[in-house]
Amino acid sequence: MKRLLGLAVSAIALAACDNTAPDTSMQETDTAHMEPASSATERTAGYSEDRNAYFGDLHIHTRSSFDAYIFNVRRTANDAYRFARGETITHPSGFDMTIAGGPLDFYTVTDHAEYLGILPVMNTPGTELSKLPRAQDMFSTDPEKITAAFQSVGASVRSGEVIEEMYDESIIGSVWEQNIDAANRHYVPGEFTTFAAYEFTSVTVNEEEDSFAGGNLHRNVFFKGDAPDRAFSTLDSPNPEDLWDWMDEQRSEGYEAIAIPHNSNVSDGQMFRLETYNGDPLDVAYAEQRMRNEPLVEVTQVKGTSETHPSLSPNDEWANFEIYDRLLASYQVSKTEGGYVREAYRNGLKLQEEEGFDPFRFGLVAASDSHVVGGAYDESDYWSKVGVVDGTPMARGSVPFFGKKNWDEQPDDQMVNNAREWFSRWAASGLTGVWAEENTRESIFDAFRRKETFATTGPRMKVRFFAGYRYSDDMLDDADLTRQAYDGGVPMGGDLVGTGEAPTFLAWAQRDPNMGALQRVQVVKVTSVGEAVYDVACHTGSPDPATHRCSD
Repeated sequence: MKRLLGLAVSAIALAACDNTAPDTSMQETDTAHMEPASSATERTAGYSEDRNAYFGDLHIHTRSSFDAYIFNVRRTANDAYRFARGETITHPSGFDMTIAGGPLDFYTVTDHAEYLGILPVMNTPGTELSKLPRAQDMFSTDPEKITAAFQSVGASVRSGEVIEEMYDESIIGSVWEQNIDAANRHYVPGEFTTFAAYEFTSVTVNEEEDSFAGGNLHRNVFFKGDAPDRAFSTLDSPNPEDLWDWMDEQRSEGYEAIAIPHNSNVSDGQMFRLETYNGDPLDVAYAEQRMRNEPLVEVTQVKGTSETHPSLSPNDEWANFEIYDRLLASYQVSKTEGGYVREAYRNGLKLQEEEGFDPFRFGLVAASDSHVVGGAYDESDYWSKVGVVDGTPMARGSVPFFGKKNWDEQPDDQMVNNAREWFSRWAASGLTGVWAEENTRESIFDAFRRKETFATTGPRMKVRFFAGYRYSDDMLDDADLTRQAYDGGVPMGGDLVGTGEAPTFLAWAQRDPNMGALQRVQVVKVTSVGEAVYDVACHTGSPDPATHRCSD
């Protein structure tokens, strides 16, 4: 089973429709700097005022990421964009990769900013970095030396303490410029959109001091157009709130950007904690700054879904879908509370009611987090994400090791343990859908800003969700349905101001023509005290009026 995530929860502001108008200060802050897409003087061939659905992957790594190169990834940003447009490229394990479902509409390389491009130079004979003892260990034939050298880099990324001998700002800056140039070179307005972007790799501290292990607080940072000449990384500060300060500064200098958190499911409960990074109480300023800089959250990818968890949604029979709960580079189980989006919505609504602010009004996106430059979006054509360590069926736990017939007979071996605890729990995923006037940076980025986005676990299903007070059943048979929906209400991600009457919701979904039929459409209603799941459309027949659910 594959899923569409976001029909209800991507329209998070709609969950709070009541008799009181929501606080609009954050909304005004979010949009004050934007130029509407409709103000452009030239339009591409596919332009539509009623907006088109575009699909893309917003989380891709190349050889320039330290945790890709070490696992034999040698492909570049140029290769990544060629893959997204349908070209076949080679996996580090030697087999061909071709994108499932055909070319994408947008794609973004998000290499880790920390030590960006340093490992390839360390592995190039004759360079100063290649002469370092650390480099000789990293690329030796001794597994223990390789592991120790690599983990020391991970520990530096996690702590923010720079390894001075291998931190070459000129190399990092040069590779950042190369990634920007690649994005610009492959951007074709109206056909294929790219963004200059990178990953900010914050990790919570835990007991394993000399490794990368810990809770995931990563963000991917995207620039609407031009990008600054350097990327703010955890080697500047591991505090995401310092990243937001930097983004605010860049915005004042003309570099518009957003950050998208990912894998909150393995953040050890820290991604949506109810206090700041340093343990201070949340306040209005925090909520406004977070929503200004993080209007979206990645809710599904190879390393599991971050929508909800069975213990948080006991009345949702699909709350266990693609759950992954191991901390980064660890077999330890992540704390559940504070790590899932539906719970964050609930806590945000409670904060709005009690304190007058909500820092968790996210729209939803999805991605692959591929480290081999090409995302795997279909379980029938799945190559995991890391490189040579999970590039075979045995390595990723699809079949038992060493000719054994079941997992109980496996030896206590690190490769077996990694397959059992990590790789076998991952899955093909995911894609972001946006509703935008045209396939351009300006139009798609503006869709990010207004949160008119949705997330799927791979299929290119389309979904729209509107709320208003003037909708009628007659609209459903009208060829002008979409225009009436926009004119009479708000789309997913919008704010519907209460009037004292109950709103009407309009849900619209269309199957991926290359995949199976849609089974049902659900709306998840989140409030400050709980949630409820409603089936609103069924493949055959209508939901039971007593249970609001489709038949099996």
